[in-house]
Parts: sequence; C-alpha cells; structure tokens
Amino acid sequence: MSLSNRMETGTIDLTQTREEFPALHQQVAGHPLAYLDNAATTQRPKVVLAAIMRFYERDNANVHRGVHTLSQRATDSFEAARSTIARWINSSTDEQVVFTKGCTEALNLVAASWGRANLKEGDVVLVSTMEHHSNIVPWQLIAEQTGAKVEPIPVTDEVELDLDWLSNRIDGTVKAVCVKAVCNATGTINPVKEVARLAHSVGAIIVVDAAQALAHTKVDVQDWDADFVSMTAHKVYGPMGIGVLYGKRALLEKMPPYQSGGGMIRSVTFEATTFAELPDKFEPGTPNVGGAIGFAAAIEFLAGVGVERVAKHEEQLTELAERQLEEIPGVTIHGRAENKAGILSFTMDCAHPHDIGTVLDHYGVAVRTGHHCCQPLMKRLGIPATARASFAMYNNQSDVQALVDAVHKVRETFA
Repeated sequence: MSLSNRMETGTIDLTQTREEFPALHQQVAGHPLAYLDNAATTQRPKVVLAAIMRFYERDNANVHRGVHTLSQRATDSFEAARSTIARWINSSTDEQVVFTKGCTEALNLVAASWGRANLKEGDVVLVSTMEHHSNIVPWQLIAEQTGAKVEPIPVTDEVELDLDWLSNRIDGTVKAVCVKAVCNATGTINPVKEVARLAHSVGAIIVVDAAQALAHTKVDVQDWDADFVSMTAHKVYGPMGIGVLYGKRALLEKMPPYQSGGGMIRSVTFEATTFAELPDKFEPGTPNVGGAIGFAAAIEFLAGVGVERVAKHEEQLTELAERQLEEIPGVTIHGRAENKAGILSFTMDCAHPHDIGTVLDHYGVAVRTGHHCCQPLMKRLGIPATARASFAMYNNQSDVQALVDAVHKVRETFA
C-alpha cells in the first residue's frame, strides 16, 4: 500500500508517516529525538533508502554508452529520474534539467558559465540581501573577472523583499536578478513570479535558489517564468550530494561548458573539441546515479503525501511554536513575513544561539544555530546569529513541546 493511501483525509497520519523515517526512532541524551533541523537537511524515508540500495545491489554500472545489461538498466533509471524531476517542476523538456552536486554547484555553474559569457564592465547583478552565500559569492567572483557589479536588494524589517526599491532600481544596466524562493533563515516565501516579471521587463535574467522551496511549496518553473532554478535533494527527503539546475533551453544552449571531461563531448582531437547536446554538455564525468535515483524516489514520496498537505501541516506547527515561544520572556522571533514556510528563527536575551543549541541538544532537540550562510541578512537584522527550528512532514506537536520545554531550560540556565 502506498503512503498516500494511508493518509487521513486532509491531514497527515503522523504515526504512519513517522514510521517511514528510521532515523527518527532514537534517543539523544536520554530523550526522544525531536529533529527540527530540516532546513539544513531532512531525514530520508525507507522508500528512498531502498531505491538507492536497490541500484547498488542490482544495477550498479556506469551510465550511457554501455552495451551490457547493467549499464542499460542504470541508464534507464538515471534518465527516468531526470524525467520525474522535470515533470515535478513542470519543465517543458527533460533536457533542461541538469544534474549537479546540489544547489551550490548549480548556482556556480550559472555564474561561471552564463556570467562569464554575458557580463561586462558596467553591468549589474542584483542579489537579495536574504540570499544564501551560494547565490552571492559566485556572482562576486565573476564580477571581479568581468568588471560587473553586485548590488544588494534591500529587505524590510519583516524580512520581505523591498519590491518598491527593486521596481525603481531596475533598468538596462541590470543583467541578472538573483533571489531565493524561500528564505532558509526565516522562511520568507518570495514573490518569484513578480521578480521575474520585473527582471524580464529590462531584458535581465532571473536566477532562483529553490533549495528550501521544493519541500514546502509547489515549484513550477514555467509559471514562475524563471530562467535558472537550482534545487537539491537532501532538503526534500532525498540523498546528499545530488541536485539539479533547471535552465531555459535557449540560455543553456548558448552557454559554454562549466567543466570538461568524459561524457560531455561529441568528439575530441588535438585540433578541436566539440561538445554534446543538452544536458550532457554540463554533466562531465561519472554521475551520481544512485543519488539521482534517490532524488526521484524522494519526489515521488512527497507527491504521494501531497506538498500542499505538507505545507499546511508545517504552517500549523510553526504557528504553534511561535505562539508558545513568544510567551517565554526574552525570546525574539526574527522574520515576520506575511507568507512563510515552516522555518522559525529566534534569539534570546540571556544566551547566544550556540548556547541555545547546546542546551537544546541535551534535551534531544536538534536545531540549527549560526548565521545560516546568510551573513548579510544577519547584519541587516543587527544580530550575529539565530537559533532556527525548521519543520517537516514528520514533525508533530510533541516536537514543538520538546522545543518549548527546552527553551525554558535555557532560560533557567542562563537567566
């Protein structure tokens, strides 16, 4: 019986769902694990682990060009995984989906390949202040090489994009606009479609970091009219070390290779090399076949549960956690956007976030502490770091209660 058939109407059957995730059934420091670090990485369900193991046990072979049975089966599974992901994000063709190591490599690919080929002195790349470092630093490096400039898009006190500023700033000097679909530090859901409209009005491209979005909301690249979108598997119940870059075909075809080697060529001589068609042009070397298969299995698992159902469940847990944490003296919640995913960042007046995380771990509560690779956003908020609790489909009210109880212990310890 599929997981989707075991769901209660309109809600998630948490008992059944949690059974799908072996890692949840353990204790930390003598307490049941309350895993609330899902924005960093989610746990994996049995079906994903089984899909990866099945490949290595039965079909382990390199893909493409092999004539033997195992290679053909591996190739079929690898390309089927690409098709599954392409359908899920509503790409018009499979060839626009390029496998990468994750979002970081995908964004570096765009900056290095598209950026180096298209940017010149005087051009501007607009990058939102809430961006992850992986959508800031690659553009800075390319800007140094091309003479372009990187300018920040301001955010409001609620950690929302300042669309009025963007609308007034955008002009013909802007060649790329880089935003994340969901802020990994605060959960803000950005209006990607509107940002794309503004970018395209002056002929600029939009580069979207969808690392957090894929697990919390429906990603539709055609509806967004996005030029490039980066995604990663490990934040959506899949394995680490695998992700994808979606790009519009017309842009990808004009871009030079990002890396070179076997698998991305048509012919090689010492006089000249010609390159393969999409997506092979951007996939040199032996790919992470097991990872791609696991990524597709994770997408199918999420589809069976229903991303809208998951989002509603996470929203309810986030609201519950916010209400209860706000009742604790000295707790400040950061990021009050009107549209938010299941991410909650907070600080306390009595303890540094690292101390908060350490105490919480003693009570079995796993959260992330630090700047979350969003140092410009932390500077904008006037804080060095936060403690971040982030929710997934398998979290429940007991996890929220464990978080709140542990934060009370922090207060007792330091205040």
